[in-house]
Amino acid sequence: MKTQTYVLNLGPQHPSTHGVFRIILELDGETVVKATPVPGYLHRGIEKLAEARTYTQVIPYTDRMDYLAAMLMNWGYVAAVEKLMGIQVPERAEYIRVIVGELSRIASHLVATGAYGADIGGLTAFIYTFRDREDVLDMLEMICGSRMTFSYFRIGGVAEDLPEEFYPKIKEFIAKFPACCDEYDGLITGNEIFQARTKFVGVIPPEVAVNYSLSGPVLRASGVNFDLRKNRPYSVYDRFDFEVPLGKNGDCFDRFRLRILEMRQSIRIIEQALEQMPEGEIMAKVPKVLKPPAGDAYAEIESSKGIYGAYVVSDGSTKPYRVHFRRPSFINLGYLGQLCEGWKIADVIAILGSIDIVLGEVDC
Repeated sequence: MKTQTYVLNLGPQHPSTHGVFRIILELDGETVVKATPVPGYLHRGIEKLAEARTYTQVIPYTDRMDYLAAMLMNWGYVAAVEKLMGIQVPERAEYIRVIVGELSRIASHLVATGAYGADIGGLTAFIYTFRDREDVLDMLEMICGSRMTFSYFRIGGVAEDLPEEFYPKIKEFIAKFPACCDEYDGLITGNEIFQARTKFVGVIPPEVAVNYSLSGPVLRASGVNFDLRKNRPYSVYDRFDFEVPLGKNGDCFDRFRLRILEMRQSIRIIEQALEQMPEGEIMAKVPKVLKPPAGDAYAEIESSKGIYGAYVVSDGSTKPYRVHFRRPSFINLGYLGQLCEGWKIADVIAILGSIDIVLGEVDC
């Protein structure tokens, strides 16, 4: 019997593509022969817009990249400008940055965990994780008045100190959240249907992960022990005791499981940061009009999706000459085409979901 392949467009309007993302699938029956990712539907030209804004005015644009972990997007950019200008951030501000950054990481991982359960067919998981994410967003709202796009970081520190009502709320959250992670493990991780759909599916060997510059949970799920907070500590991360969870098989299951383990470690970091929090200023002495000397600087942080870097070039004026962002979601998609080959259509959904992309950051 003669057969032939056919083409199916998955997306760009499809819930399981996690935004306006398109994958052109060449199929033999339900088996993927070739997969071609097509990003770009959400491109807003943030890097170009930055050239017409002052250094401070660029901060709100970074929120709109990975809007699920917006605090971390602020951090990478302001760190690059601070490096360019030689600004020393006060200790208290560094501790506040760690606390809000780790809360943002938890909020992002909760979306990844719940949405992945929904991708595989268990919508209940989504409800549980979003229940707990509300607590995180409530705390971030206490700090800066916003629940999604915060614009809280400043070049030289942060916009406001932590309010008094924040402390009892965060302590309550620290006490209860490990039990929430146990619930996710019982509800999703231990589910035999979920395991059948994700174990040994979409395996990324460690050498491939390194060669494709993958980072974050996607890299560590393949057993590669690399986390910027440990390997090249920035801010005050070298003062905290925490572990870097690793996977063994580099499959969809490991990538999912790793995020729950990372949330547990984030709680450990926040707890230590609260205990060690010093008194003092939350902003360095910074000129009202920023005019960095001509030159360039690159800074990177460990975002929820992986290594997020900001490269800033100054020509000595009040506006950046050039800004470029290294977006981990975009880089992590680099191997998606090869990763999907040989799997069924349903497996493509599982593979894409396990990478945990956000299209605001992919397209920038």
